[in-house]
This record gives sequence, structure tokens and C-alpha cells, in this order.
Amino acid sequence: MVRIGNLELNRSIVASIAKDPVDSATRAKKLGADILELRIDLLEEDAGRILKDVRKTGLPIIITNRAKQEGGAWKGTEDDRIRTLLSLMPVADAIDIELSAKMRDAVVKKAKSTGKTVIISTHDFQKTPDFDNMIGTIKESFDAGADIAKLAVMPGSLDDVLRLLDVTLHAGGAVCTIAMGETGRHSRVIAPVYGSVMTYGYVETATAPGQLRVDELKTILNLL
Repeated sequence: MVRIGNLELNRSIVASIAKDPVDSATRAKKLGADILELRIDLLEEDAGRILKDVRKTGLPIIITNRAKQEGGAWKGTEDDRIRTLLSLMPVADAIDIELSAKMRDAVVKKAKSTGKTVIISTHDFQKTPDFDNMIGTIKESFDAGADIAKLAVMPGSLDDVLRLLDVTLHAGGAVCTIAMGETGRHSRVIAPVYGSVMTYGYVETATAPGQLRVDELKTILNLL
């Protein structure tokens, strides 16, 4: 079983934190979040100081500095993006790096050497690839050193969502799968039933299309 910090992942709820990060982190815990994801690319304040304050919640922390081509808002160079991510790694429990990142292997190596959980992510905002391509992407992520392979796709139909759920069921490792947008909205509570080890929700404002609020996720997952 994969862990982030001391938490053993099992249908765990990740609150994605961006604006007003300290207040949002505190509220996320009250709403029932198990983990916090700090989106470095969306912060307007000093990330190092914020991380130290957010740690006071006691929840495990994932840090992500998302590249623009995968839905992020980082405005600097790629070297600076990775350098910032690495500089904050000591204060985090897990790190999320894109499969497509050119400096991915260096990030993974550093994270592994310091005992951090590695999430390797892929986002497709245009479509849902076929079964074999999605399985291939997940396998490539594991081969690159992922403890968790994260795959987010954009469905054009419910058939696309079903295909992603089939991939989730047969992934052969710890995955986080998401069908984005309104068509895939229900996947955020259904994918964990098929084996997705965690799902993402928002506190104040959604950070990805189709997200549900943390307490909504908590209520529905408890019912399931």
C-alpha cells in the first residue's frame, strides 16, 4: 500500500490549495480532507513560508508546480520551475512531476533519495486516449519511478469515462485517475471504487474542470 507521509492511501481526498492557502488548508481539514496539494504555480506569496504554515494543519502535503502545457500557471522558465519545486521538497511529503517534464528524472531521483512519495502525472485536456495508450502512459510512469501514476483526461462521452474506469481497474499499481469536465464529474467519486487511490477536490475555487468540493466528495464516498 502506498503512503503519503504517515497516511496509507485508500480512496483518500486531496484538497487542492491555491489562493489564501493557510486559511484554505485549515478549512480543508475541517471539511474532511486527508491530504493537501499546494499548487506552487498558483500562489502569489512566498511558497516556503506558506508551506511551513500549512504544515501546522498536520495533514500530509503534496507540492505541485504545474507546467502551462498541462494546465498550470507557471510564468517563469522551465529551469526555474524545477528549481523552485526542488527547493521546497524538504518541507513536503510528496511531489508531483509531469511525465513529460524534461527534468523529470532528476526530480524523481531527488525525491526518492529523500524518502518522498513520487506522483508522476499526465493531463490530456483535449480527449480520452484509447485503452492501450492510457495503460501505456501509466506503465511509462511506473517505469520512470512513480509511486502513484496520475492520469487526467477529457471525456467526450460516457463511453470515454467507462474506458478510463476500465484502465483504472486493470492498471496493476497505485493510480489516481480523473475524467475532467462535466461529463467526467462523477468519475471523481466513482474512480476510487475502481482502484484510484485518491481523488482531488476544492475548498474555495476549483483548480481543475469538474472538481467537487472536499465535503461533497467526503459525503458521497462515505455513502458508497
